[in-house]
Amino acid sequence: MVFNPAIEQLPLPELRKLQNARLKHQVAYVYARVPFYRQKLDALGIHPSSFKGLEDLPKLGFTKKTDFRDNYPFGLFAVPETEVARLHCSSGTTGKATVVGYTAEDLGVFAEVVARSLAAAGCRPGMKLQNAYGYGLFTGGLGIHYGAEKLGLTVIPVSGGGTDRQLQLLQDFRPEILCATPSYAQVLAEEIQRRGIAHEAINLQYAALGAEPWTETIRQQVESGLGVQATNIYGLSEIMGPGVSQEDVNERGTGSYIWEDHFYPEVVDKDTGESVAEGELGVLVFTTLTKKAMPILRYWTNDITNIYYDKAGSRTHVKMGPIRGRSDDMLIIRGVNFFHTQVEDLLSGLAQVSPYYLVTVSRRGSMDEVEVHVEVSQELMRELGLSTVTEETIARHECLQTLRDALAKKIKDNIGLSMQVILLGFGELPRSEGGKLNRIKDLRNLA
Repeated sequence: MVFNPAIEQLPLPELRKLQNARLKHQVAYVYARVPFYRQKLDALGIHPSSFKGLEDLPKLGFTKKTDFRDNYPFGLFAVPETEVARLHCSSGTTGKATVVGYTAEDLGVFAEVVARSLAAAGCRPGMKLQNAYGYGLFTGGLGIHYGAEKLGLTVIPVSGGGTDRQLQLLQDFRPEILCATPSYAQVLAEEIQRRGIAHEAINLQYAALGAEPWTETIRQQVESGLGVQATNIYGLSEIMGPGVSQEDVNERGTGSYIWEDHFYPEVVDKDTGESVAEGELGVLVFTTLTKKAMPILRYWTNDITNIYYDKAGSRTHVKMGPIRGRSDDMLIIRGVNFFHTQVEDLLSGLAQVSPYYLVTVSRRGSMDEVEVHVEVSQELMRELGLSTVTEETIARHECLQTLRDALAKKIKDNIGLSMQVILLGFGELPRSEGGKLNRIKDLRNLA
């Protein structure tokens, strides 16, 4: 379903004209209202009167996470505090939380782009949505909530965690839609299977999952475990929150539409900052085109992805590929660039292991060492009559030794790194409790 055809299917030349006008206005707006940007533009020799729009955008430099911290809490706001209708903070998973603000007009845009996203995810007015994103300073819960109401959905505001209650409400209220982090959707799918709850006992049809990178492996597990069609919703607090981009349920696997009438995207080389060609990987950069409380020029998201236009798609807006990782969490191990999601991809389709894993990087002397902790699947443990997996049980079962060696070889052959594979029993690795799940530990700087 296309929520706003006039914008979502706007011919590209007209979309460019709209973006250009909005960008020029935004640059003049921040120059007049935000001292940080006025000083930055003056230092660059740029004045709004001579700014030409999209063609001059690369001249503006970047806004980075450190700029939020340096101007904490309200130094990047363009309106008086009395005009700020709501405050949120980023999750703070990569450092001190950053503060973001919204005017009433901003909140209207927020609801609009989330409504577009949920419609693309398959939602229809009159359906019920169980919102398992956390409410509070995190943008996910309230962001989804008001967008869902704008679309005409009935919202069940469960918030994150409380798995027993989540499963009870799925059966009692029978919502058609679930919104959650991918890792928490995995937990719910796993619990449904463990408790023997039939798909007929719940009514889910769609899942809109976001707030952390995820892969086709997780999609397959969630779709089969919950009986849904799962799509990716992307956002970040500094730009808006959830609803910056969304995958169409009928175009799964082909990328997520960026609502570029509000958020102008670029992808740049992580080392040089220069734009890369359409379809090439780089760091995703966003400029807000309509934000009033806290407009941002060329925000360096740190997310690694690519953008491209899909001529066969149902909308004219650009698509972004899956997030491959973050430029600041890309690990360089013995000279090899490594994202932990590469391990996840290699586990895909292996029936002998669960989709849960943890990568630990440490240093012995001058040498980096990597351990990959992987759970043996519940089915294999049942077949072998195991309640846990230890070195002793591995020594007794040749199939576990073969599995461990095969995983290590697969990682070496595909990633180019030797990693020690440590097999664990099913259920031994951490599960999400509704928030983001950390799948990597870099201990090298702690030694």
